Amino acid sequence: MRRSRPFWRLTPAERKVWDAYPTGAWVDLRTGRDEEDDPARGARWGPERTVRARVLTALLLGARPAEPGRVPGLRLAGATVVGTLDLSDATVPAKLHLLNCHLGDPVTLIDSATKGLRFRGCDIRRIRAARCTVDGLFELDGCTVHAGLRLDNTRISGQLRLSGTHLAAPEPTSAADESFLADRRRRFGDVERQERGWDQHHWALWAGGLAVAGGAFCRGLRAEGGLRLIGARFDSGLFMQQAVIRATGPHAIYADHLQASSVEFSAGFTAEGTVRLRGARVAGVLSFDRAVLAAEDRCLHLSHMQVDELILRPASARGEVNLGYSRIGVLLDHPDAYPGHVRLNGLQFESLRGQPRTADRLAWVAKDPEGYRPQPYEHLAGWYRRIGHDKDARDVLLAKQRARRATLRWPGRLAGVLLDWAVGYGYRPWLAAVWTAVLLAAGTAVFATHPPAQVGLDERRTFHPFPYTLDLLVPVSVFEQRGAWEPVGWTQWLANLLIAAGWILATALIAGATRVLRPPSN
Repeated sequence: MRRSRPFWRLTPAERKVWDAYPTGAWVDLRTGRDEEDDPARGARWGPERTVRARVLTALLLGARPAEPGRVPGLRLAGATVVGTLDLSDATVPAKLHLLNCHLGDPVTLIDSATKGLRFRGCDIRRIRAARCTVDGLFELDGCTVHAGLRLDNTRISGQLRLSGTHLAAPEPTSAADESFLADRRRRFGDVERQERGWDQHHWALWAGGLAVAGGAFCRGLRAEGGLRLIGARFDSGLFMQQAVIRATGPHAIYADHLQASSVEFSAGFTAEGTVRLRGARVAGVLSFDRAVLAAEDRCLHLSHMQVDELILRPASARGEVNLGYSRIGVLLDHPDAYPGHVRLNGLQFESLRGQPRTADRLAWVAKDPEGYRPQPYEHLAGWYRRIGHDKDARDVLLAKQRARRATLRWPGRLAGVLLDWAVGYGYRPWLAAVWTAVLLAAGTAVFATHPPAQVGLDERRTFHPFPYTLDLLVPVSVFEQRGAWEPVGWTQWLANLLIAAGWILATALIAGATRVLRPPSN
């Protein structure tokens, strides 16, 4: 019986690929002229550089066995691949390496198990690799992907390389897509619809649940659309230096619950849209050093995180920063990192670096858009105490009381003003000594020139203005001068003022001494 052949006719280019596969040899169809070899112009290449996708698929699925003693593989440069390269649900035993190729139709790797996948400098319509398992390297360095990259729940045992890659988000392509989006818009509203991520055409990279054992190197990445990385895990780090992400929706990066050993959004990283890492866990450094951040509402949403060190020193930033309820080991920042509102309620940190002045820190905790919150002041004061800066801690707690005063009704505000003037809410007790000295000097001078009248005439007394004034200022008479002399004329008002001032000063000092307004124990 005649043996069946998978293809009755192969083009010369396909015959080269077919013959090279058993040994893993390269097939290079490039001319050596840069302009002619540009994969963006691959649709105009002739049949001498055209290979059908189903020929490549057949080879990768075992149409030709390996040559004894050699490792098979598909290595192709400078070709136009026609048709969909579909390896869905397949187990691919050989590596695929395409260099400077043009793939005008999607590459589909859904639910497949593959060896290394390398696309370098290629022009690709779309890649769909949901739930794919890659035993080795997944590389797209220098590629252009026009309609989105899907890596949701993909597992990569080696590195993920997207350095110099250009990704663009897909657009709705059918009336059904438009109808679905319109229905979601009617039911849930535009903001919530985008927040939940239903509009896939806002995402250049859709990679929720992605797991990369090696490093994820995305340096110099360009994306027209957001990166959706919810629940992604990067065991050896995520590196996005000099990447530029221009969101077409509200989020440039949406990476709630991301886990990584380190994350670098630094060295010129640019995000036009919100960078959201709510609930992320970073075992090392999360860096925004020299980043450019811009959003209409919130440029950074970093709440509920756990990170060993956060470097927040962007080159420029526009929008709100949310650090609420995060736990940070070391926070290295700069006042310019917070150009708008900043949410700090619940934030806990072990150390602050960057040496901003205490005044800058007070301006920092006062930027909460919801107004006064006690926890940021208390935690900041506790940190100053731990490092031995007691004066700075008292300044922070005094600022806390002043901010709290603005939230009280007018009786509480009046009492607060008196406490502030008298002893700085107990954190500046020396003010009481200053007020006492001023009142004592004034009373002594007045009563020296306008002495009071003696109350009892049965014995002769000598008036001394200093102890008399001091006795008026002390709430409980100590020198028995108050009852022996009676002020006359307008000095009666001065005597009453001194008595009232003495009670106010004593009350303020007692409030501070008994720690009614005590600093936090931490």
